[in-house]
Amino acid sequence: MKGEKYLFVVSGPSGAGKDTVVSKLLHDHPDVKKTVSATTRSMREGEAEGVNYYYLTKEQFKDTLDHDGIVEYTCYCENYYGTLRSEIEGHMKAEEPVILVIEVEGAGNIKRLYPGSTTIFVLPPDKQELEHRLRSRGTESEEVIRKRLQRAEAEVALAAKYDEQVVNDEVDACAERIYGIIRHRMMQED
Repeated sequence: MKGEKYLFVVSGPSGAGKDTVVSKLLHDHPDVKKTVSATTRSMREGEAEGVNYYYLTKEQFKDTLDHDGIVEYTCYCENYYGTLRSEIEGHMKAEEPVILVIEVEGAGNIKRLYPGSTTIFVLPPDKQELEHRLRSRGTESEEVIRKRLQRAEAEVALAAKYDEQVVNDEVDACAERIYGIIRHRMMQED
């Protein structure tokens, strides 16, 4: 599809800080847009419908998927997460850089559908810092934290398959590294 160079996929293990980094990037560079994903998980304190996610029931999610309205999805910790087709294609047609923050499995699906997109993997500085970040959230049970750490190990092993990798050792610097990747890609021909 025309405009795929405007599509950037950011992934990383839970706790790597990808959402924090992308929020900083969007704050500093309002020319970059972010898609809002759909999910079946419950809304967390401080989140808002249509801002953080579109919160759907499992039945609504399945119906949207059945009608080709979701281009990628995954089930993570018993909840579904997906990208609405309308959330990405509008930005690509308008030639606006747009970021998808999605899980590793979904990133592979997007790369297959939109091969001209750029995939970026956000890595934590090390395993200990990742665990510290997950525990400091205070939002998940010990069982969920253990599952997230196990999954993180498998996801980090896939980082080499991404077009780019950045370490989130410091939020501002990591956001600027990602913005540099976006600027470089925007200067390239389709």
